[in-house]
Amino acid sequence: MGGFEFLSPFVLAALVVLPAIWWLLKLTPPRPRREVFPPLAILLKLAKRDETPAKSPWWLTLLRMALATFVILAIANPVINPDRTTLSTGGPLALLIDNGWASAEDWEARTAAADALIEAAGRADLPVTLAFTADKTGDPRPVSANEARQRLAAAEPQAARPDRLPAATALVEALDGTTPGTVAFLADGLSGPEDQAAFDMLNGAGADDLLVMRTNRALPAALTAVDNGAAASRITAARAQAGSRAELTVNAYDLQGRVIATSPLVFEAGTKAATAEIRAPFEVRNDFARIAIDGAANAGAVQLLDDGFKRRRVALVSGSPANEAQPLLSAAYYLRQALSPYADLISSDAATLPEQLDALIEQNPSVVILSDVGTLGEDVHALLQQWVEGGGTLVRFAGPRLASSEGEDTLLPVRLRSGARAFGGAMSWSEPQNLAPFPQESPFYGLPVPDDINVSRQVLAEPAPDLSDHTWASLQDGTPLVTESVSGEGRLVLFHTSADPNWSNLPISGYFVEMLRRIVNISRASQAVDADGGAAPLLAPYRLLVANGTLSTDVSGANPLADAGGPLIATRENPPGLYGSSDGFTAVNLFGPQGTLSPLDVSALEGSRLQPIGETRAFSLKPWLLAAAMLLLIADGFIMLAMNGAFSNLKARRAALPVILAACLAAALPFAPGLAGTARAQMSDAEITDLLYETHLAYVVTGEADVDRISGRGLKGLSDYISYRTALEPGDPVGVDPAEDELAFYPLIYWPISASAPMPSQEAIAGIEAYMRNGGTVLFDTRDQYSPLGQEAVSANTARLRAILDNIDVPPLEPVPEGHVLTRSFYLLSDFPGRYDGSPLWVEARSGASADMVTSGGDGVSPIIITGNDFAGAWATNPDMTPMLPTVPESPLQRQFAYRTGVNIVMYMLTGNYKADQVHVPALLERLGQ
Repeated sequence: MGGFEFLSPFVLAALVVLPAIWWLLKLTPPRPRREVFPPLAILLKLAKRDETPAKSPWWLTLLRMALATFVILAIANPVINPDRTTLSTGGPLALLIDNGWASAEDWEARTAAADALIEAAGRADLPVTLAFTADKTGDPRPVSANEARQRLAAAEPQAARPDRLPAATALVEALDGTTPGTVAFLADGLSGPEDQAAFDMLNGAGADDLLVMRTNRALPAALTAVDNGAAASRITAARAQAGSRAELTVNAYDLQGRVIATSPLVFEAGTKAATAEIRAPFEVRNDFARIAIDGAANAGAVQLLDDGFKRRRVALVSGSPANEAQPLLSAAYYLRQALSPYADLISSDAATLPEQLDALIEQNPSVVILSDVGTLGEDVHALLQQWVEGGGTLVRFAGPRLASSEGEDTLLPVRLRSGARAFGGAMSWSEPQNLAPFPQESPFYGLPVPDDINVSRQVLAEPAPDLSDHTWASLQDGTPLVTESVSGEGRLVLFHTSADPNWSNLPISGYFVEMLRRIVNISRASQAVDADGGAAPLLAPYRLLVANGTLSTDVSGANPLADAGGPLIATRENPPGLYGSSDGFTAVNLFGPQGTLSPLDVSALEGSRLQPIGETRAFSLKPWLLAAAMLLLIADGFIMLAMNGAFSNLKARRAALPVILAACLAAALPFAPGLAGTARAQMSDAEITDLLYETHLAYVVTGEADVDRISGRGLKGLSDYISYRTALEPGDPVGVDPAEDELAFYPLIYWPISASAPMPSQEAIAGIEAYMRNGGTVLFDTRDQYSPLGQEAVSANTARLRAILDNIDVPPLEPVPEGHVLTRSFYLLSDFPGRYDGSPLWVEARSGASADMVTSGGDGVSPIIITGNDFAGAWATNPDMTPMLPTVPESPLQRQFAYRTGVNIVMYMLTGNYKADQVHVPALLERLGQ
């Protein structure tokens, strides 16, 4: 703590006290031979008093010596450090330090505690051995205290889980039979897989003192999985202790690191697992690149996402019409059941394919599946060929129609023989065939080979030298079951059996779901493809996750990844991060779907003692010494006044009272930050003049950095657009706190509703209500695309809005009706989109308003406007004037109309209902003509 911030009030108090004493001396009759404090002798001469100082009494001399001592000590800045640790001097100090992901947020406190131990070892001239539990390699050999401190300063937390057994083994081996005096274990508080063996190793070292140190902070939570469902992304999290209820927030970031969606994450009391859902259109969810717990700066609170997370759109074309009466007889039924959990399906049939193919392709599917579609028309064939070569994936299933088709089909990965091979037919097996192990280049590689899947009928591929290179799955007799080939930028895949159980029991097994999922996931170049069309066996590290939860381009120390498909969990060779290239990558995370956390149990460490890290902190005595010196100086001054008779007459006593009060106030300044804060909270005349001179749009500060940043940038973007399109030139937007700030300066206040933000105080709600009663308008934006009113199922943001409005007497509301002033205040509008387009814009209903409700303050302007379309998200721009967030769906025209909506709302606020008066213009003109 610096001395200058306390020295300034010290000098200020002196400047108040010394002139006051001089003034009092002027009022005091001269009395010879009185005691005068040396600095006051100068004041006496200035006051033209002829006095001869007398000898000071001993107690006054002692007081002045104490004053001088306090000043000297304050300049020396003494510090009290209660954390000084004593060590056993019977041997070297051995330090085992957790530096995994859970230690990232308190790493400074952890290293400070280790540094104090090393400093104590240095004072005792003891060697130090140092080992870190998350490092791949280490050198725990005994070193001097200075070298140990250098190694500690160079150490960093790692985005990995601690592995304590190798570190403890290396630490004990480095002692080489020497009995340590103290073994200190700086733990992160979470258990590991081999803790018992590691603790047995430390117990066997025979140390005189076994010290366990850890912080008392709450253990961090971790994200374990993110699933992209049909309507929402489902996020699961785990914590180590099933304690009280805890409310967190998860953010979804895009590739540029921008927050594009949020959701509350709630651990109920007594539970160790929690789930959250982010409901958004799948086009928005496909932009998710990273999910993270808001405010958590560790790698466990992050889930990286790759192309496998993106929800694909799949077009399903069946060769036979749907059988609604008996759906189990239709191949399309099994495909829909397998694909619907992770893909958006577009259904059609072969009979209408020529008419509907253009419409299907316009919807940009990643995969088109043809189930038992035989001969394709020339136009259909050409259009599908062009789509595949442009990057699409065409998956075909065999069946009676495909088996009986004749002629060469270039939309098949391999050439087929005429007819089908069947159990008991002309080209029959002696028994139904099971699956063979999947080849390494197959996307199915890594799946266990099922022994209960058999095939009784299939179409056969013509033998070819390169047939094995195009085979992803085969039967035990070697005949291909799934083949593929590359066509342009796309891919052709053929299942040589049907999609229903008539030819095989594969469609009614879980392997069918997993095989289709992997094929869909590798569509759109989510994996690198080599020249032969097979998946690249190894993926180079592209970006690695660091301990604080961010991505780094430093990929040293990571080995290439053998991607076997499915969720990948980090290892020492493959730390968490992205593997591949900018064209396509695979995500490796610290925790998988089955990940759990447990608190550390150190009871196995025999005779250990616990010591918290950072429980007490060092603090400076300088402010206290300066305050004591100030009080002694004031006491000395008043003692001198009393000894010189300053209070002997009534006039002097009356004059002394304000001087005493001023001196006490000056002495209290260092300890009165609240007074200074109150003064600073008042607006200056310049600030008031600026708000009166320019029109400023305002937004309510929610306390959430991302929400407030988008609100500020959104109103800034709208203000710039208004300046460009109209004669109005608004100033910069202002963030306001309705509980503290004066709101009368702003014609419109934008309030983004966030369920994860603190509930507004009653003072804030009262301030908003008073603002609305006095003619202001508040634009509430739930930012969830749903109608905030009139629905039974509401989002968390809408529920929060309802809780806020429950405390305000709002008028009856209605969607903006046709002909409302908002539809023509500047632009002619029939809809009011923002970043989303789907929520109506609610305003005050123009009939039935009760007298005791908040109603328009004048000129017919609604005091409240409600939307769910996220206006600020559409208006927000970066400093280079590029949009911060995409519209949903991505559309420059929608963004343009969002800006026009903002202009109409601002003009509506500033000009009122003058546009409504235009209905009288013809009558007025006619009267003027008369």
